[in-house]
Amino acid sequence: MPAISETLFLTLEDAAVAVRERRVSPVELTEAALARIEAFEPRLNAFVTVTADLARTQAREAQDEIAAGRYRGVLHGIPVAVKDLFATKGIRTTAGSRILADWTPDEDATVVRRLREAGAVLLGKLGLHEFAYGISSVNPHFGDVRNPWDTTKIPGGSSGGSAVAVVAGEAYAALGSDTGGSIRIPASLCGCVGLKPTFGRASLYGAVPLSWSLDHPGPLARTVRDVAVATAAIAGYDPRDPISADRPVPDYFAQIDAGPKGLRVGVPTGHVWDQCDPAIATAVRAAIEALAKAGAEILEIRWPRAAEYAKAASAVLGVEARAYHEGAFPGRSAEYGPLVRARLASQGDVNAETYAQSMTLLLEARTGAADRDLEGVDVLAMPTVPSRAWTIEEAKEISRPSEWTRITRIFDLTGQPAISVPCGIDPDGLPVGLQFAARMWDEAAALRAARAYELVRGPFPLPPLDR
Repeated sequence: MPAISETLFLTLEDAAVAVRERRVSPVELTEAALARIEAFEPRLNAFVTVTADLARTQAREAQDEIAAGRYRGVLHGIPVAVKDLFATKGIRTTAGSRILADWTPDEDATVVRRLREAGAVLLGKLGLHEFAYGISSVNPHFGDVRNPWDTTKIPGGSSGGSAVAVVAGEAYAALGSDTGGSIRIPASLCGCVGLKPTFGRASLYGAVPLSWSLDHPGPLARTVRDVAVATAAIAGYDPRDPISADRPVPDYFAQIDAGPKGLRVGVPTGHVWDQCDPAIATAVRAAIEALAKAGAEILEIRWPRAAEYAKAASAVLGVEARAYHEGAFPGRSAEYGPLVRARLASQGDVNAETYAQSMTLLLEARTGAADRDLEGVDVLAMPTVPSRAWTIEEAKEISRPSEWTRITRIFDLTGQPAISVPCGIDPDGLPVGLQFAARMWDEAAALRAARAYELVRGPFPLPPLDR
């Protein structure tokens, strides 16, 4: 067995085997993670709150349960962390904001409760863009989250802390949320895997909203299989969430290792490659070609509504974000950071007709129109983000032109599952993400495709923080 500090770089599944076989204990894993957090947080700032005492208590409880033969499954005794917009009982939940800085919920969000029921150990709450309304994770209230590959650069957002904690070895998995790309963008920029499940697959009860029609909770981890473990734990019907779907959760592992042979991959033309950095486009196309050489069938397809979906997603997000903040903005505008204050102020120009047309398109997409775009293929493949990472200082420029979400937000509107998996390193030394999307309710296909590429690619490096 590796030294305890080295166990942090095992996959979640391998760490779980070591725990189940009692070659390492949940207490040892947790202490190693807490030591890692203490060592690297001054540089990375992935956490808003570290729940060290709770984590130690939960780790001891997990250790005792496992010793008594009450093993709950793969997450039992495994240290994880959650984005600080999911309510946690007795632990402050800030949404990265000054306005909610002192809010201590009296119950867990459903996805947090499900992680606890699976036996996971909660290390703490992770940093994010204020109110999840941005893609950089710069934050004037709790400090900027920094990319572990280059701490002068953004990690992506809004779930920046979630991606950083995973790739820095501070947690085996993390929860994030995705409204325009906020799981997949930081997964891409930090070099981990991030899955946005189908809209309604996992409960939003207890999550601070950004846009009711677009918000998706989901996991980030270092491998596709580890993401599948976390997704299986949080997925399922929740009667307390009106958008939660009452439908069975499939076995995400049944075909996950089927490999590239027989996989039909559609590569859209047009929108997803427009305004794409040449180095990113080259890396993604090389990854798709590697899949083809390994036996996948690659089909170029037209996707005529991609740009329309992206435009509609932007309109829905703007209106609904402004509506959620109506009670505090503009009356308490001084308590918002400059970036989010400027975004909220600019959203008053989306008229009712535009919002209604955008919502009509959303409903059409989610009831079959978007799935028809995948006719003849199992998944779509494309870049996750079209741009290289900004510096943190660049990200603080108000109204800086950005089309970071021009690809990812399509699937927040359609509700289809989408996953980002690392596929290369850009000329600045930061990871590049390859995105797969599948039909509604078919996370299994997205996971299978991402895992197929992962098997072809081989191990992906971690940032050289101390290695």
